[in-house]
Amino acid sequence: MSKAAESEDESSASDADRRDPEELPPEIREAVPDYDDEYLDRVSDRLMYSYDLGADVVVDGEHFDLTAEMRVRNQKQFLHPALSYADHDMMEYVFARRVSTPSVTELERLVKFGHDIADKRIDGHEEHYGTDITVALVADRVPDDVAAFVDGFRDRTLLKFGYYGHYEVHLVVVAPDREEIVASESADTAAAFRLWERVDAPDEGFFSRFAKRFWR
Repeated sequence: MSKAAESEDESSASDADRRDPEELPPEIREAVPDYDDEYLDRVSDRLMYSYDLGADVVVDGEHFDLTAEMRVRNQKQFLHPALSYADHDMMEYVFARRVSTPSVTELERLVKFGHDIADKRIDGHEEHYGTDITVALVADRVPDDVAAFVDGFRDRTLLKFGYYGHYEVHLVVVAPDREEIVASESADTAAAFRLWERVDAPDEGFFSRFAKRFWR
């Protein structure tokens, strides 16, 4: 089989596994912004099932073409919803923008941005389990020093020694035209940006990894 035919088959399989956005209720479709960017539009197609999306947003002086926010509460019940226990809250914030050529200096600044977001948005309490803050750069290419910085990067902060949960800052750098991506350790949201690959159902885990958010 030719490479072109293989590519066409892979694309068909991926498209077949993606739910048609027209199947969603009108109120959900209408809430999804128009990004005027084919790549980001397709990324939003993967995120819109579980995230509240924004476009052309400035946060703490940083401009982002796409933002996404999700909140999940895990709640155990005894006989009746009013008799709940072991409640846990999880949040995720995604900030993505187009750049020409990313740099390590820019990524270091965005890591600090992630910590600032955590300071401002996390209400530390016993029911807070964890918050993920992901910053994604959509670039023309991924320089070697940037790939080395992002690969294996992990930034996890315990709140009140873990009694108030934790938060993590994640980095993703993707060059979609080259089908290249590098993501920090545990950056699950990177799957939404890897459009040239099929998104498989994740293994069951805590919250079923945010309610199996990408693979519907």
